[in-house]
Amino acid sequence: MLRTVSGVRPLGPPDLSQLRRLLDRDPVANVFVDHQVEATGIDPRRTGGAIWGYLRRNELVAACHAGANLVPVGADHAATTAFADHAATQTRMSSSIVGPCDMVLPLWERLEPAWGPAREVRADQPLMATRAPSPLRSDPGVRRVVLDELDALYPACVAMFTEEVGVSPEPAGGGHYRARVAQLIARGWAFARIEDGEVVFKAEVGVATRHACQIQGVYVHPDRRGQGLAAPAMAAVVELALREIAPVVSLYVNASNVAAVRTYQRVGFDQIGTFSTILF
Repeated sequence: MLRTVSGVRPLGPPDLSQLRRLLDRDPVANVFVDHQVEATGIDPRRTGGAIWGYLRRNELVAACHAGANLVPVGADHAATTAFADHAATQTRMSSSIVGPCDMVLPLWERLEPAWGPAREVRADQPLMATRAPSPLRSDPGVRRVVLDELDALYPACVAMFTEEVGVSPEPAGGGHYRARVAQLIARGWAFARIEDGEVVFKAEVGVATRHACQIQGVYVHPDRRGQGLAAPAMAAVVELALREIAPVVSLYVNASNVAAVRTYQRVGFDQIGTFSTILF
């Protein structure tokens, strides 16, 4: 007689088909984990962490990527509780918890006594997406960055990361971060407007699957803010990404950043959900 299994366990290659079905239920919200799965095939030697599954009577009903980011997928109350209890027994290797707010906030509430305190809790982050080119005229000066321009792009990436996250990516391994930026350029996922060797606007596709891609790192040089540069520049990024990367372009943004939210709405993004991020 087969034993009925419920609870949390690490997933591996034999679980791939079940995990893909789970991810496909919300491919835009799950684009980060879906991208990781496509890249590694859930091979523990390649994931840089683990993917936990929550099983109910032998059926995979939820998952959680546990690596540099802790990212829940399809987790109801029981799964969220189980993932939090399991994570509490592990040494924290994640610098953030991120995902749908109805999973992340309960997860953090239960996990905080073991992992806390958080450096910052961003509870309200609209998840926005578009399937169509922007109604705005796109900025013709925005284009793909090439590897020869890494030295120009990298300072803008560091500045954006430091401004957005609150810490520099360099002291804890600048070489790794520079390699990541170079990787995005090599993939054709880095876009910028560069004037006289200086980046005045930039954005990257951080992850992509056959279903969707997610924009990250949107940055306008401080001297050029308030000049109406962001909306047409983002329209250009959306156009390029839809044409050459994925059929849906998504991003998430802090609700308190009213100017950014309005810019994305002008570009053609609609809110399709709400994310939360816990930063350590």
